[in-house]
Amino acid sequence: MSAVQQGPAQESAARPGVDRSRPPRGGGRASGPRRPSGARRPAGPNWPVTVLLGLATLTVLVPLYVTVSMAFKTSEQAADGNALSLPAPFDGSGFVEAWQLTRFPVSFGISLGVALLAVVLTLFLSSLAAYAIVRNWDRRFFRWSLFYLLAALFLPFPVVALPQIQLTALVGLDGPVGVGILHAMFQLAFSVLLYSAYLRSLPIELEESARIDGASTWQIFWRVVLPLLGPMNATVGIFAFLASWNDFMMPSLITADPALQTLPVVQNIFQSQFGTNYNVAFASYLMAMAPTIVVYLFAQRWVISGVTQGAVKS
Repeated sequence: MSAVQQGPAQESAARPGVDRSRPPRGGGRASGPRRPSGARRPAGPNWPVTVLLGLATLTVLVPLYVTVSMAFKTSEQAADGNALSLPAPFDGSGFVEAWQLTRFPVSFGISLGVALLAVVLTLFLSSLAAYAIVRNWDRRFFRWSLFYLLAALFLPFPVVALPQIQLTALVGLDGPVGVGILHAMFQLAFSVLLYSAYLRSLPIELEESARIDGASTWQIFWRVVLPLLGPMNATVGIFAFLASWNDFMMPSLITADPALQTLPVVQNIFQSQFGTNYNVAFASYLMAMAPTIVVYLFAQRWVISGVTQGAVKS
């Protein structure tokens, strides 16, 4: 009975003529976990893509370097034709002169007010419209509403510039307030598209549970849906802010009072004065560009998360 219960190792030890000191087959390699036959080895770096990304990075970093270096040069250094050279010595007089010529605090405040108005209107209107469209997709009116908004993506502002100028003048919106409203309207189609994709990834069971508890549609949107739209709100807000802050054509055509122009338009007004004084021009550009860079650096992780989470339906 004991002979039957012996294991393979005991049998090999009991059999005469078996050399237990002999290494196992396979060249003496230690037995361990083997790589599955279908497993792939870690791939190396994709050099063509890496080179393309490096070149794309240079297209952003080189102009930024030129802007910073030219802003800190003297008038003589800025006019020598060598934009890539480092300023020697560093000179900040261009910032002082640009601050005075462009009335920077006033222009900055107007641009900031227009951009914030555009962001608030875009977030409020786009989220409401997208929520209504996605949750009523089975109705023809809401489906065609989305198609109508998407068609507006192919309608540039210059095509409707003259009617917009006349309408804003008739209703008394030919100023910064009118510019902010128009920025939100032209940002509406793209923002609704982003919100619609993101809302489809949210589970409908959360809204159904709130409705069972007696919440109305308005309460469900404000207390359940809107908090879940945090990453997409950051994404849409950044896009709306950048589009409004950097816009030149719409404020220059809509705003009737030159004293109420935004910062990009004010820089163009003094362009003739900057014609032979490049350090002042680049200092003004750097001051106008700094807020957008700071805002994007602080909010880029929300922008990326909002786009990626809205790309896949759970």
